[in-house]
Amino acid sequence: MERRVTEIAGDTGAKLHTGRSRNDQVATDLRLFTRRALATVAQSLLALGRVLEVRAAEAGDAYLPGYTHLQRAQPVLLAHHLLAHGWAFARDFDRLVHTIDRLNVSPLGAGALAGSSLPLDPDGVAEELGFGGRFENSLDAVSDRDFVAEALFDLALLGVHLSRLGEELVLWSSEEFGFVVLDDAFATGSSMLPQKKNPDVAELARGKAGRLIGHLTGMLTTIKGLPLAYNRDLQEDKEPLFDAVDQVILGLHATTGMMASVTFDLARMRAAADGPAAAAVDLAEWLVERGMPFRQAHSVVGGLVRHSLERGVPLAELVQADPSLGAEAVGLLEPGVAVTRRTSPGGAGPGPVAAQMERYRHRLEVDEERLGSIGRHTPASTG
Repeated sequence: MERRVTEIAGDTGAKLHTGRSRNDQVATDLRLFTRRALATVAQSLLALGRVLEVRAAEAGDAYLPGYTHLQRAQPVLLAHHLLAHGWAFARDFDRLVHTIDRLNVSPLGAGALAGSSLPLDPDGVAEELGFGGRFENSLDAVSDRDFVAEALFDLALLGVHLSRLGEELVLWSSEEFGFVVLDDAFATGSSMLPQKKNPDVAELARGKAGRLIGHLTGMLTTIKGLPLAYNRDLQEDKEPLFDAVDQVILGLHATTGMMASVTFDLARMRAAADGPAAAAVDLAEWLVERGMPFRQAHSVVGGLVRHSLERGVPLAELVQADPSLGAEAVGLLEPGVAVTRRTSPGGAGPGPVAAQMERYRHRLEVDEERLGSIGRHTPASTG
């Protein structure tokens, strides 16, 4: 740029580098890029959050098994399950916004490492470039790449959350689960097996997480032993950051499309969640409501479930015959009953989920405003 300005304006162009160094200029450029890039990621993330909200609202009173250790545990509303991913992505959004806020400091005026004897105006330059302020220490200004490491962490954790959603779609689209059917645009056929429909996009969303974690690990290793101030090692900050941003944006767009188009097999989900054992904790809590200590209630119901499995007797028969339970408790084993009993705040039943939906919608509205605020403080030349 200096050479071209000099060609056009003569000696005036030769003044362009006055009081500046590649060190503070590169640090400034990278902060401008990172600010813009993370805002773009946040915008894509918000789009995914909206799709999850729409699909959760569409799910209505549909339910499926909730799992721990990949074993069926308790029935939960499908909306609750989808919003669990939504809240994780909302935390990712929060991290991106705070990282942008922390990196929004201008290094221009630090020079090579110690500032300048010339009457520079780093505060004015920071304001013109839309930064929140200027550096406090020139050595720190040219050597700091904390913001790159922090951005890479944000992107890596976001990638992990995309991986988790991708893994569930891989499982759910298998014949063993059969909970979803992926749209053909987000699946591929086998090159050899005509009957196959492979969840390739979900697998790629899952697979990219390792790449993102590698970028973070590599960056931390690069900066861990550098003395002050600038070292050429720091040119290794750009490739992982650029690639991480690209991969996460691709993953977000693909996952958003996949979630918008996936078909849920609600009957298959209900059938999997309606096993009598899924209501075991409800039987225990029913006993607790009638004064029995939970540990004792847990033992009573656990014994009935064990006997049902070992003797091949329906659990309902054993509950009916048990003197501490009886006919009234058998009703808890009816299909669809257990999920309605989750009434505690933040729980998976209809009442708490309805309240949660309202809070989640409000969170998306707030995040939309926060994203707009970032854009208003970023000059058009860098946006």
